[in-house]
Amino acid sequence: MIDLHCHLLPGVDDGSKSMDISLKLANDAVRDGIDYALLTPHHMNGVYLNHKKAVIQQTQEFQMELDRHEIPLKVFPGQEVRINGDLLTALDQDDILFADEGGRYLMLEFPDDDIPSYTSSMIYDLMQRGITPIIVHPERNTMIMKQPDILYDLLSKGCLSQITAGSYVGIFGHKVQKFSRKLIQAGQAYVFASDAHNLPNRKYEMANAFAKLNREFGNDYVCRFSENAKAIINGDSLRLNDINKIKNGHFF
Repeated sequence: MIDLHCHLLPGVDDGSKSMDISLKLANDAVRDGIDYALLTPHHMNGVYLNHKKAVIQQTQEFQMELDRHEIPLKVFPGQEVRINGDLLTALDQDDILFADEGGRYLMLEFPDDDIPSYTSSMIYDLMQRGITPIIVHPERNTMIMKQPDILYDLLSKGCLSQITAGSYVGIFGHKVQKFSRKLIQAGQAYVFASDAHNLPNRKYEMANAFAKLNREFGNDYVCRFSENAKAIINGDSLRLNDINKIKNGHFF
């Protein structure tokens, strides 16, 4: 199992605050069935800056600690990049990490309650560079919940989306859980990720999410989500979903 979004690096953002917590989270990940994790500290979100070179070095040091404690988790350097006006400049300055080493898939975050007015043009510019944005946790964005066509339009342009496992199993409340299911049903979800932050309230729910996905949508969905995560981290192409709209809170 591959986790494309987690905050395990100690002391760099609002995730783990210490190496002890990071190691506990890593153990929790392994118990949940995760073998590989992309470490995605917040970057350029107005509060945290986690530059590419620093994240690479910190990831290497964390892997050494994992190996020393015999925790069987393989970690890779990444970033959860907030959409912002300086993103293209940061790309030009080689300060952005991708989900894959080839620079194809970008883990892109929106503010919790807003979609910036320049989003469409920024997505266009990214795609002109051969970059596919992966919209992280859209099911928790209040504007997307109110106006689902926003996400539909982004996916129609070729973006991908990542649902937080905890959202789908109800950790963030009934409304987010219900909306997560609607996105999956409408073909507007490609992968699960943990977005694990700290113990005990932001933990891994990947096994529970996949079990629920199997119950509600069948093994084909489980296989597709798993294969999509592998394709993303390897920089490979994946098959785009047939997506449908969600209107007024109802899928049709």
